[in-house]
Amino acid sequence: MAKSVYKRIVLKISGEALQGNKTHGIDPQVLLTISRQIKEIRDLAVDVAVVLGAGNIWRGQENTACRGLDMDRSVADYMGMLATVINGLSLQDVLEKTGVPTRVMTAIEMQKIAEPYIKRRAIRHLEKGRVVIFVAGTGNPYFTTDTAAALRAMEINADAILKATKVDGVYSADPMKVKDAKKFSHLKYIDVLKKGLKVMDATAVSLCMDNKLPIVVFNLNRLGNIKRVVLGENIGTVVS
Repeated sequence: MAKSVYKRIVLKISGEALQGNKTHGIDPQVLLTISRQIKEIRDLAVDVAVVLGAGNIWRGQENTACRGLDMDRSVADYMGMLATVINGLSLQDVLEKTGVPTRVMTAIEMQKIAEPYIKRRAIRHLEKGRVVIFVAGTGNPYFTTDTAAALRAMEINADAILKATKVDGVYSADPMKVKDAKKFSHLKYIDVLKKGLKVMDATAVSLCMDNKLPIVVFNLNRLGNIKRVVLGENIGTVVS
């Protein structure tokens, strides 16, 4: 059997990735594809935790700005956190139907639908082979789900953050807009911060840098890519 280079990972998936080709909401086919890929790496005995964004439903302060709403930043951010719970529950349902045991753990307590986040309990779930889905960000406004992914990765002693995106790595400019944008196969944390590259937000990158946690940025849309990254294949961009 193929051997994974990571024992425990945090998979960061944006909300936009869940909407597929739709303008908003959740594409059931995308959820199924992601679930099957997560099952593939669970079968390699890799501990998997997932952090989901909420851009397919609500993007916090961005939404209030573009819609002309004079909403308090913290209120907008809390709405975004609740949207991640919707995404987390939808992923849990499809994963369970795919045969993968899961637990949803939330930074904002809501006992009827998810467990409160407790570090030791999360680690125990992972040790028992369950996929843990972290929702509601850090539980605090002004912090993104990127930062939540970095924070949870530190707490559960993950070996890497796998940042699933719509492009096949980190580029010097937006490859959708700039034809000759250069793709990086490897970057240092400090270069990401200095150049302002769109990997994760500065707080998340700084956290990873301080704790020497690698970030692997790759294309989620290519089937089997999650497994390829876990097996150590040279795809995407590694930030270390």
